[in-house]
Amino acid sequence: MKNMKPTSPSRRDFLRTSAAAAGALAVGSSSCSTTMSAWKEKDVPIAPPKSALADGETIRMGIIGPGGMGGGHLNSVISQAENGEENVQVVALAEVCKPRLDARLKQARDKQGIDVDGYRDYKELLARDDIHCVLIASPEHWHAQHAVDAIAAGKDVYLEKPMTLRLEDALWLNSLMQKNPHMRLQVGTQYMMWEKYQAAKKLIAEGKIGKPTFSQTSYCRNSKDGEWLYSIDEKVQPGEMLDWEAWCGPSGPAEFDTEVYHRWRRYRRYSTGIIGDLLVHMMTPMVNAVDAGWPVRVTASGGHYIDKKMENFDQVNLTIEFEQEHTMIVAGSTCNEQGLEAMIRGHEANLYLGGNNCVLRPERIFSEDIDTLDIDCDNSSPQEKLRLDWLACVRSREQNVSQVEMATKIMVIVDLAARSMWEGHAFTFDPELMRPSIA
Repeated sequence: MKNMKPTSPSRRDFLRTSAAAAGALAVGSSSCSTTMSAWKEKDVPIAPPKSALADGETIRMGIIGPGGMGGGHLNSVISQAENGEENVQVVALAEVCKPRLDARLKQARDKQGIDVDGYRDYKELLARDDIHCVLIASPEHWHAQHAVDAIAAGKDVYLEKPMTLRLEDALWLNSLMQKNPHMRLQVGTQYMMWEKYQAAKKLIAEGKIGKPTFSQTSYCRNSKDGEWLYSIDEKVQPGEMLDWEAWCGPSGPAEFDTEVYHRWRRYRRYSTGIIGDLLVHMMTPMVNAVDAGWPVRVTASGGHYIDKKMENFDQVNLTIEFEQEHTMIVAGSTCNEQGLEAMIRGHEANLYLGGNNCVLRPERIFSEDIDTLDIDCDNSSPQEKLRLDWLACVRSREQNVSQVEMATKIMVIVDLAARSMWEGHAFTFDPELMRPSIA
């Protein structure tokens, strides 16, 4: 599939070019089933045994993809070590872009005062016996392969969201962790650490709102020029500065395009845009709180209303139905910042989650039976807390918070919503067969 950048792509345009795009999105019920069963044929390695660290032992960590988000993690990890929050050192970085690697190596060495090794090939980093864990912040199309290889090498993993680009890879990772329960893989959906969602989950489990029937959430923001328009470094060209073939990796060969390299979230071959980059943040703690089983039907629509140069949509609307008779609606936008109030509706009461607290208010007909509750919650520094949770589990071997099965449920939504928008169909998912189909 060549990099396509239509001014205003339509479903008709997509269907006309579906043969060329088969590597990115399967079209039709038969190809959908075939694509989604391919994960069963992939290798699922068994990691070597893993023991808890000795008291006082320093966690030795590597980062794969220390660019934008990875660079942020690098600086935060170093700060947390300096503040005494965790005894951890970043000892190795892997990055296919030489200028990025050189810049991050200098930061890591200068701020930590230790030797930090840099690699253009991530497998050289994973081959080291002295590294306990890796943080993966590579582009989405690399997430699954990087994570599988890291687990196989005996490294615990912090994997940036979305967990994968496509559902078949999420199913692959889910299978991987089922077969490696002694390993730890934390998915970087940090709002799982927000106390207001934890309080909501507890109230729902206790039956305080009756049966949860309908929920809503959103992630909406705005810009004058367009979204994900990161600065372009013209010096970064294939060759010494960039291993472009390695960057393409699992997505297959492609002609170099500096726009695609620097702004890949705008292109559907490498990202689902709003859905995978933004909406996973809000859907994950909401789906976890409602706890209504697997998504079983997904419909979505999307449009290019303002940013017509971006291949991915700048406005999306999702409807998700779950196993246990619950419906969730989700809105995402990069052309208007007014979102939906986060809330969970129950037969007897409603939970309001748009502010800092978890607020329970009864339905009118149950107002004499149910008291209003306003639960104070600490929602500060969720990303730092999620990373510390992971590091603590690397040390102790206890189970981490943001696990693969929940992320797989989210990837059912992400992948089928993207298919629904581009193909114009509703999709269903069978949790027993772990396979989707056109509704």
